[in-house]
Amino acid sequence: MEIKSSELIINPDGSVYYLNVKPQDLATNIILVGDQNRVEKVSKHFDTIEFETQKREFKTHTGTFRGKRFSVVSTGIGPDNIDIVLNELDALVNIDFKTRQIKPQLTSLNIVRFGTSGSLQANIPVDAIVASEYTIGLDNMMRSYQIDGISETAIEDAFVKHTNWDLRKGRPYVFKGSETLASKFRNIAGVHPGFTATAGGFYGPQGRVLRLPIQDADLNHKMDNFSFDGIKISNLEMETSAIYGLSKLLGHQALSLNAIIANRANGTFSEDPYKTVERLIELGLKKLAE
Repeated sequence: MEIKSSELIINPDGSVYYLNVKPQDLATNIILVGDQNRVEKVSKHFDTIEFETQKREFKTHTGTFRGKRFSVVSTGIGPDNIDIVLNELDALVNIDFKTRQIKPQLTSLNIVRFGTSGSLQANIPVDAIVASEYTIGLDNMMRSYQIDGISETAIEDAFVKHTNWDLRKGRPYVFKGSETLASKFRNIAGVHPGFTATAGGFYGPQGRVLRLPIQDADLNHKMDNFSFDGIKISNLEMETSAIYGLSKLLGHQALSLNAIIANRANGTFSEDPYKTVERLIELGLKKLAE
């Protein structure tokens, strides 16, 4: 079946609509960063850079690091942007842009987020790194897709009950990340296995109150105290659930690595967050290149 031009928009130069990348310019090892200025902070470590482009907040550099080809892509903020980026990354490797047909042999990408986040647990200090083994989406974006076969319903049920979740906001969903990628970051000093919560916004959805009252003022405290078979929610950010959910549906391997620059349990903030992010980048590249 040919995919209509209104569904997959290809630019006149043959690049995909938002990312502005052509199929030959994308590596199968993908690093996602939120901030477009962080792209250079990653690619400065590359041995070579063969391709650079930017359109809106989506910036891409492709090159090599220790003999392995990587693309680093900025996503901007939020699960809605991840919907754009993940679908276009998949299209670049799994749809023939000339025939508009899905390729008979599909390619699985390795997709790793290098992000920043705040810890919800006192035992995960600032300047630590969280490698997310699970994620819970509070954002509702993945409800646009058929996710019944990939979500962890037992954890979802327990979370809804524990928090007395208002289902008018949509039912939260839980996804497991890539075991293959997660195993690369276990048993490393300063790296904590995580269960990452993804919110659809930064203020009210994450329990911040400025001038507006929020629907559940106790939600962060309830999340802090949630546990399922010893798994506790480690941190709160705005992208991981969409990355894990779409990657699972599309057949890609995904992992979210977060530099912890704040601890909301004890109210502390990193004295040098840039150093923590740089450590994450160096460690992430090293382990992914092995």
